[in-house]
Amino acid sequence: MRLVQMPVLMLMLACLLSLSSATVQAQKLSIYTEDWPPMNFKTKTGIDGMAVDMVRALQMLTGSKENIQLVPWARGYKAVLEDESVMLFSLGRSPEREKLMHMLGPIAISKTAVYTRKGEAARLKALDNDIYKLPVGAYRGSIFADAAKKKGFINLAQADSPLNSSKMLFAHRFDLWVEGSLAVNSILQESGRTAADVEEVMVLDSLELYLAFSLKTPATTITSWENALRQMKKDGSFQKIHQKWLPGEAPPLEVVRVEGGDKH
Repeated sequence: MRLVQMPVLMLMLACLLSLSSATVQAQKLSIYTEDWPPMNFKTKTGIDGMAVDMVRALQMLTGSKENIQLVPWARGYKAVLEDESVMLFSLGRSPEREKLMHMLGPIAISKTAVYTRKGEAARLKALDNDIYKLPVGAYRGSIFADAAKKKGFINLAQADSPLNSSKMLFAHRFDLWVEGSLAVNSILQESGRTAADVEEVMVLDSLELYLAFSLKTPATTITSWENALRQMKKDGSFQKIHQKWLPGEAPPLEVVRVEGGDKH
């Protein structure tokens, strides 16, 4: 009788081990970010930035060992919309996106503003409502392009990267450029310019930046990250990272978890 039972027992144990392994695998996160300094950007040796430092600190607390992958924005955004167990950062929160993914944050707050070349703001502001008929440059697929549309700009000239959109401004492809205030200086420096080379024309809105999780990410995984973020904001380690990269900017101290999907 024991000889008959042993193979059955071994088979049951093998199945349990297989299920356990599958569960662990399913809970592993694919972590994506984009090239958007100073929050997240590519260096000669890897990736760096305020949000990268913060995510790595959160990984230490959660036990997450996955590599952070820097990919084009469109690829990362598609993954967080369609795949299981994906985390994407840094993502601007909007009512539309709240339905498409889970969010945790905020990790920073940026203005969404319209800029022009130095010395041209007064002329453009004098156009009054006609300014909304002018072409405005933006990073394709970005929340900044969405903000410009919502505010009434009807002619968007979209580039494949924040850097290229800034270059198009100085090549006189358009006179208006919409971008997040936190990133403007770093983007301009990458093209050999400085913040002194542009002027702010108008502010469209305030943008909170979050970590985004795909809808099929286990709730336990998000809770682990939420607890870690609460701990960092409580013990001051979050504030230290924020101050290192964004001196003079006030760090957001609240922790908000946005549950995505159909709530009806």
